[in-house]
Amino acid sequence: MFASRTFFGTSRLPAQFGFTAIELMVVVSIVAILAALAAPSFTPLIERWRVRSATEEVQSTLYFARSEAIKRGGRVSIVRDSDGWAVYFDANNNGSNEVTEILQTTAPPPRLDITFPAATLTIDRWGMLTPIGTGFLVSPTGKPASDISAKRVCILGGLIKISKGDAPC
Repeated sequence: MFASRTFFGTSRLPAQFGFTAIELMVVVSIVAILAALAAPSFTPLIERWRVRSATEEVQSTLYFARSEAIKRGGRVSIVRDSDGWAVYFDANNNGSNEVTEILQTTAPPPRLDITFPAATLTIDRWGMLTPIGTGFLVSPTGKPASDISAKRVCILGGLIKISKGDAPC
């Protein structure tokens, strides 16, 4: 077919470069085995990322609610419900949270447990949260507060601090 002449006049086929199917299958199987061995070690890392993201979301909600309470003269509350949590402003001053008074809603993060200190947190016109000295516990689903991934968002008057899950506020 594609014969080439050599110096001595004999013909030979040109050299072929590439990998055989068997070589490719061996390499793919080795990569699959290594990936299967490495996957469990990524689980704690992914859990820490999820907890960190949810902790920052809780902290962001607290800062938002405080700024709205200062801006609006108080009557702002954070309420936990089955769909996550919501920030309300009691515009008509009747003491109840109505759908028309929602300022912000946040969906619950997947595969995480968030323990709220109370069903409702209220923020006064100076930005102080009630109850004082409480905290949110954020941990992977089914893991205790002592887990390495767990974090606690502590509310100390006007200060919001993030610490380890088993640390007291």
